[in-house]
Amino acid sequence: MTFSIHGLAVARGIAIGRAVLVASSRVDVAHYFIQAEQVPAEIERMRSARDAVIDELQRLQRDMPKDAPHELAALLDVHLMLLMDDELNTSVAHWIKDRLYNAEWALTSQLEIIARQFDEMDDPYLRERKADVEQVAERVLQSLKGTGSLVAKVVRPARPQQELQLGDTDVPLVLVAHDLSPADMLQFKQSIFTGFVTDVGGKTSHTAIVARSLDIPAVVGARTASQLIKQDDWVIIDGDAGVVIVDPSPIILADYGFKQRQGDLERERLARLRHTPAVTLDGQKIELLANIEMPEDTGAAITAGAVGVGLFRSEFLFMGRQGDLPGEDEQYEAYRRAVDGMNGLPVTIRSVDVGADKPLDEARHDAAHLNPALGLRAIRWSLADPAMFLTQLRAILRAAAHGKVNLLIPMLAHGSEIRQTMALIDQARQELDRRGVAYGPVRLGAMIEIPAAALSLRLFLKHFDFLSIGTNDLIQYTLAIDRADESVAHLYDPLHPAVLRLIADTIAECHRQGKGVSVCGEMAGDVSMTRLLLGLGLRSFSMHPSQILSVKHQVLRSDTAKLALWADQVLDSDDPASCMAT
Repeated sequence: MTFSIHGLAVARGIAIGRAVLVASSRVDVAHYFIQAEQVPAEIERMRSARDAVIDELQRLQRDMPKDAPHELAALLDVHLMLLMDDELNTSVAHWIKDRLYNAEWALTSQLEIIARQFDEMDDPYLRERKADVEQVAERVLQSLKGTGSLVAKVVRPARPQQELQLGDTDVPLVLVAHDLSPADMLQFKQSIFTGFVTDVGGKTSHTAIVARSLDIPAVVGARTASQLIKQDDWVIIDGDAGVVIVDPSPIILADYGFKQRQGDLERERLARLRHTPAVTLDGQKIELLANIEMPEDTGAAITAGAVGVGLFRSEFLFMGRQGDLPGEDEQYEAYRRAVDGMNGLPVTIRSVDVGADKPLDEARHDAAHLNPALGLRAIRWSLADPAMFLTQLRAILRAAAHGKVNLLIPMLAHGSEIRQTMALIDQARQELDRRGVAYGPVRLGAMIEIPAAALSLRLFLKHFDFLSIGTNDLIQYTLAIDRADESVAHLYDPLHPAVLRLIADTIAECHRQGKGVSVCGEMAGDVSMTRLLLGLGLRSFSMHPSQILSVKHQVLRSDTAKLALWADQVLDSDDPASCMAT
């Protein structure tokens, strides 16, 4: 019987094939007490399993093909860093020594504690980094059980009795799992799978990031998919709609087969636009920039035709370090690599966007932070730790000696915060002068992601060279909606009249004062929003590299003069979504 499972659309395209299921090893973890005299042996068993996983990941790094996406290398580094973390290993050993838990039980007990810490984070990107910790534990559990990696162990199912008419000699396969680690994804790239489905994950989870970089149809957050789908079921993955169709009828299969072929042709057409300037029908030049997480991501940005980096999320450098924050030289080298990687094109580096609820600074994490989304995060956290902030500022200024660098400050709302930030930037320059260290000029920008900031534009534009609208947080704070909370996520609406008004006013005020303005949130890469943003006057979009060509296609077909009249009607409407559909 045909049925569908709904999840999150994170990577475009259609995949059709037989299901290969991979179960989570944590489903069957042994729980038993050991004798006191067994403690040293159990700790050694845990250490050996960890070392085996470290060896496997290091081997994967050494053997990584040249065309492997940079995201995989970066995420493998994160997993290795977690495995080598002394605090994690000490905590697991504590459960074995003090509670006399067996190694598997000790590891999963510590994992539960870490998982709760991640669940309390307000930033969705960092909150979903919990998956990295879970996958490290998953691999160690597999090692303890004497098994290998998830993808390496799957076996091609038997050839079906009825052939799927796709024109291929082999039956295509899709992977269905509770979750996939970066190492599994690397082997997935080299394997026979044409798409994947996971029970967990979000739009900013590592599985989504890697899926987009590989341009593989994928649906994540499908909850019970791995339980509902049986081994060898025919499955259609609709990466555009976020839908998984199981046991499709011949009519549905034929329809999606046609869509799949159309999608392949569309990608070929889009690829031809890579070197085409992004200019509208009425001659307006549009700036299409890339959002990146690591310096190595610049390669994908250049390949996609980005004219610069509109958002370098520097917090990735701070992740998973258990309080051991990156020093000035380490940050400088990372920022310099990003600048060099863009071959003279501008790079906008956002100062670290974390908060007191993050494990980056556990000393500040206590019961007082009842609502971390409204607490000490982003620039508030940086201003509360001037030494840390000055370290990052000096590193960014030094990197600016190698190319065009913009410095972007997140979550500003108050004039006092702006003045403190400017004073610290000046102090960072003075410290570099005293040390005789070279640095370059930077253009200063502010994120507009709090309604108070959007309503204080004249104050902001007195101090900053440009503004960048972070639509994800702006929508969340304007509508008082936690987009990660499933009970209210349906109310998260980028087309709410209040949200559109704040965006439109920000763009208009920047134009009046001759200052640059861009959008770097999800709206920038959403092709259904491209025409509206163009009509509102936006001329700079920053998005994941994989979204650039699709947005460029919309830009090339648009007439901004005509769109401006239509956008005004959408703004004035009580129901903008309906107005856009007309």
